[in-house]
Amino acid sequence: MAPLYANSGKRNRGLLDREGKAGYFARPMSEKILLDTDIGSDIDDAVCLAYLLAQPRCQLLGITTVSGQVEERARLASALCRHAGQEIPVFPGAESPLLGPQRQPEAPQAQALERWPHQQHFPTGQAVEFLRQTIRANPGEVTLLAIGPLTNVALLLAADPEIPRLLKRLVLMCGVFALRRAPLVEWNAGCDPHAAAMVYRAPVAVHRSIGLDVTMQVQLETAQVRQRFRVGLLQPVLDFAEIWFGHSPAITFHDPLAATTLFDEGICSFAPGQVDIELSAERVAGLTHWTPKAQPAPHEVALRVDPERFFSHYFSVFS
Repeated sequence: MAPLYANSGKRNRGLLDREGKAGYFARPMSEKILLDTDIGSDIDDAVCLAYLLAQPRCQLLGITTVSGQVEERARLASALCRHAGQEIPVFPGAESPLLGPQRQPEAPQAQALERWPHQQHFPTGQAVEFLRQTIRANPGEVTLLAIGPLTNVALLLAADPEIPRLLKRLVLMCGVFALRRAPLVEWNAGCDPHAAAMVYRAPVAVHRSIGLDVTMQVQLETAQVRQRFRVGLLQPVLDFAEIWFGHSPAITFHDPLAATTLFDEGICSFAPGQVDIELSAERVAGLTHWTPKAQPAPHEVALRVDPERFFSHYFSVFS
């Protein structure tokens, strides 16, 4: 979809009209986004946040962190914001899932923090209220992008049942929808299945998921990452990634794929239907059951991706 433009109302002193005078210029309309993330485990969260900070159409209203060591995760997020020269509110959220064991107790990439300036202290116990107030202050305008376990989002919906109708859209990196050869529980859904079940019951106008079956199609090997991440805002991400490379030979762009679909509708194609979360069997708790063309069809899931278009779009914001 072609980008929309609006008059920013600000004078651009770098552009001159035909008479040599500074004039007004058109800027892309921004998207108001709240990011909920478990940055610090899989490297793709940092890759996603770097994209949002570099994306000129993104108005990042705030960041909340979720899952074990939420303050360390907040520090990692703040390090990227500092490197980007942006003051973004960051709030540590829920440490533990609503029910069940903690599957993600640590944020290993925090080992790199000593090399990057970052905020040290954060408000505690205010993440859900921050999300609630921000959404209420911008009714119908905010996209909540959740790329970690869904604990914070479930707590938000429980705290304020009107939030679903106040959101512009809810976009999740969550689930598996097209692969049916064997039961496969996606990490974010499996880390807090009860939270995922609550979130998928929320009546949001646009309730969209980008699942593992699609995100696995956008990967870069270590050598490619080291070559392409040497610039600007991707430099600290590359430093964090070296910790990730200790046990993985590649980066899969799970979360960045979800983020890019907010700005380029042609990267993924979506289908309507119904998503239900498995809770009855402990072995597969968090399994996503996808019913295409269900009536009603409250959810959209990504079924196809154009990898070349994704990578072109992603790296374009850093050039």
